[in-house]
Formats: sequence, C-alpha cells, structure tokens
Amino acid sequence: MKSVQLGLKENWKQFTLLVIINAFVGGMVGLERSILPQIAEVEFAIAAKTAILSFIIVFGIVKAITNYFAGAFANKIGRKNLLVIGWLFGLPVPFILMFAPSWDWIVAANVLLGINQGLAWSSTVVMKIDLVGEKQRGFAMGLNEFAGYLAVAVVAFLTGYIAAEYGLRPYPFYLGIGLAVLGLLGSIFFIKDTRKHVAAENQHSDVPKLKNIFWETTWKHPNLGSVTQAGLINNLNDGMAWGIFPILLSVKGFDLEQIGIITATYPAVWGFGQLFTGKMADLYSKKYLLFIGMMLQGIALAFFLFASSMTHYLILAAVLGWGTAMVYPTFLATVAENTHPTDRANSIGVFRLWRDLGYAIGAILTGIIADAFGIEMSILTIGGLTILSAFVILLRMKG
Repeated sequence: MKSVQLGLKENWKQFTLLVIINAFVGGMVGLERSILPQIAEVEFAIAAKTAILSFIIVFGIVKAITNYFAGAFANKIGRKNLLVIGWLFGLPVPFILMFAPSWDWIVAANVLLGINQGLAWSSTVVMKIDLVGEKQRGFAMGLNEFAGYLAVAVVAFLTGYIAAEYGLRPYPFYLGIGLAVLGLLGSIFFIKDTRKHVAAENQHSDVPKLKNIFWETTWKHPNLGSVTQAGLINNLNDGMAWGIFPILLSVKGFDLEQIGIITATYPAVWGFGQLFTGKMADLYSKKYLLFIGMMLQGIALAFFLFASSMTHYLILAAVLGWGTAMVYPTFLATVAENTHPTDRANSIGVFRLWRDLGYAIGAILTGIIADAFGIEMSILTIGGLTILSAFVILLRMKG
C-alpha cells in the first residue's frame, strides 16, 4: 500500500481539483452579488433596506450554522461526503432564482445556498489543509480563497452584464445551472477523501488538543479568539457591501453594468490578492497581516462617503478587496496553526460559524441603520467597527 505524503507538490492533482470545485462553489454566490437587490426593488417592489437584505440575513445564518456542523461531522461522515451533500442542496438554487413568483421564494433559495456554501466550501478548505501539511497552509488557503472569490467576481460581473443586456431574469441564472451540475459531478467522480492525510499528520503534531473547542475558538484562546472576532467583523462589512453597495451606486446614478463592474472589482482584488497574501501568511507575522488588513478595510469604507466618480469607487473597492485578501487566508492558516489535526476541522467549523454570522449581523445592522439614518451612516458605522476589530488583534493576539 502506498504511504500517504503531505505537501502541495505531493498532492497537486487532488489539490488542483479542489481549487476548481471551490471556484464553482464561489460562482454560486456570485449569481446574486450584482442583481438581487435590483430584483427586490424592480420585480417585487420592496423598498425597505432591511427587507431587501433579508436574503443575506437568511444566507448568513444558515451558512454559519452549516459551517459548524460541517466541522463537527467532518471526521464522522467524511469530507468528500459532506462536499457531495453540499452540491445536492445547491442544485435547485438557480432554478428557484429564475422562476421565483415572490420574494419568499428568493429567501428560500438562500436557505439552500447557505447549506451549499457551508458544506461545500468548508469541505474544500479542510481537505486542502489536510493535503498540504503545516508549512504551506497559508499558500493553500490563498489558492482556495483566490479560486472561490475570483469566481464570485467573474460571475457577479457576468450576471450584471447579462441583466443589463437581456433583463434581470431568467438569463443571468443560467450560469448557475452549469456551475451546480459541474460541481456535483466533479465532486462525486474525481474528489478523494483526505482522512488518511489527517492520520499521517497526527503522528508528528506537537500542538496540544483544545479542552473545549467551541469556547476556546470563540474567545478564550487569545489567537483563535482574536481571529474569530475579526472574521465576524470582516464578513459583517462584506454583508454590508453585498447588500448596500448596489443600492448606493444606483442612488448615485450608476447603471447596472457600471454597478456590476464596481461590485465585481472588490471580490476580484480579494480573489487575486490571495495568491500573494496566502504565501505572505507563511512567511510573515500573521498578527500584523491581520491588523493591517482590517485597518485598510475600515479606512476604505470610511472614504466611501466621500467618493463621487466611477474612478473613486473602483479605487476604494480595490483597497477594500486588498485588505480582505490580507486577512482571509491568514484567518484559516492561523486557526490551523493553533489546533491539533484532530481538532482542526471542528475548530475551523466554529470559526466559520462566527465569521459567517457576520453576514447576517451586518445585513441586519446596516439595514436598520440605513432605514433610520441613511446609507452613509450605515457604511460609517461598519467602517468604525472594522477599525476597532483591528486594534483587538493588535492588543490581544500573540506572535
């Protein structure tokens, strides 16, 4: 029997397949990124920001809870099985988005999308960490998140373009059918489980096991707790960007195609940037990468209030994307570095539970503030919270 080896070079075929699969996972979120708020206003006459953002609230809560269970059951059910189950939940999503007769159906589609993302994305993250071993985790996470968020950007741009040319529905969502079918078939026939790689790493890991995985990952462990709060705030501002930016840009007079370009720039820089920042997380201080990344996000959000031209918004979207690129693979690499191999999937699940609850909290908070005090105040509030999160990392995280 062939011995199991850890490393990117040794497992490049499976790793590459997982990168491709994760691009399909990211593309499913990109379906909604540019045009769902417009569908709410134009087709269903929903004006309140809180109501429009209901699809993000539901998506965030469901994805967060699913992340937790994906981590808890990864060792019991197997990573590959979770990935396949995730795609089965994703398959109906584009059809519901195409033909939904009411906004309630859109919200229901986001329940399925949240389960799809929680199971499928969590599985690909954990499997890549399993494959590469401890030396290249940052780079591995950079490649994983690069593929996922580049796909978010490409599909967000394409749906915005298709909607501008052919209408909001059904044509933009044809992309989703292809993504879901390819993701499901690829996961069934080409992906292999990585439990043997975990067993191989167990033999030489000197990281102590956590006494209480949930609470130590949530806050008690200084490094894990710092990362978890920052993850929540990061996705809180991403949830705001997802729901509020298209509305803000529409109010400013930008058309659907321009909105698609601006909203795609942020995840595009986020995606491409992780090719570099993931490797940086292996070489430089994770603490300072996280601090600088969160500060850049907060500053970019604050300057959104003063932007007026297409160029201004593109630059700020790029800065926001780069700040997010600095933290995203570093979050996961830090969790992996501070956990024993047998705890890792569960700890990543807890981290991703809180991180993706940020989507829901961000959507609720920004919706309430936007309805009560205006869009600008909601953006300023989220920017302030992001800067505060950066200082929590600076003061609490070790090394």
